[in-house]
Formats: sequence, structure tokens, C-alpha cells
Amino acid sequence: QLQASGGGSVQTGGSLRLSCAASASDFSDYIMGWYRQVAGKQRALVACMTSEGNIRYSDFVKGRFTISRDNAKKTISLQMNSLKPEDTAVYYCNRLQSFSVYVPLWPWGQGTLVTVSS
Repeated sequence: QLQASGGGSVQTGGSLRLSCAASASDFSDYIMGWYRQVAGKQRALVACMTSEGNIRYSDFVKGRFTISRDNAKKTISLQMNSLKPEDTAVYYCNRLQSFSVYVPLWPWGQGTLVTVSS
């Protein structure tokens, strides 16, 4: 089960920190990531992180967002800085099939809405 939180409304240039808690027993073994879904579009990968600390970001967030994880707490986080109106979306977390195949493996949990106003 996945539960994302931390969304809200901010102005352009603002920051938010999202968190996601998972209830998987082998969380530390998994590649975890953040996705987002803009209204009317498909979900897209934002960032992912292996248990060893390898990280990949989508081009549209590089340099602005930072993914992190706490294996002991079974959580992943997404620090979002320099937010833009185009970052407005519902953000979800999930386990990825691999570091190069962004297929989500678990049922989608509750996402968290991020709204960035100009």
C-alpha cells in the first residue's frame, strides 16, 4: 500500500516536499520512484532511486527536484524547488520494474495534488 502526502498550492518559484510511505516488507530491495499525472495526460516518471542510491531524473525536473529515501522508515521523498505552473499535477509513488524500465509494479495508491500558480 502506498500513501503519498505533502502536496499543496504554491506560487511559481516555491517549494514543496512530498513523502510516500510503503508497507512492503522488502522495501529496501526495491527501486522506488515518483510519477506525476497532469490532467488529461498519462502518468510520467519524475524520478527514481535504487536502494544503493543510484538516481535518475526526468529532464523536466533536473536541477530542481531531489529524490531521497529512508529504508528504515520505508519512505521516499521528493523535494521540489523552483516550481513552475507546468509542475501542476497529481504526484504518485510506486515501485519500478527496473532502473531503465519505468513500468510501475504495485497498484496505485493515493496521490497528492500539487498546484503551482503563476
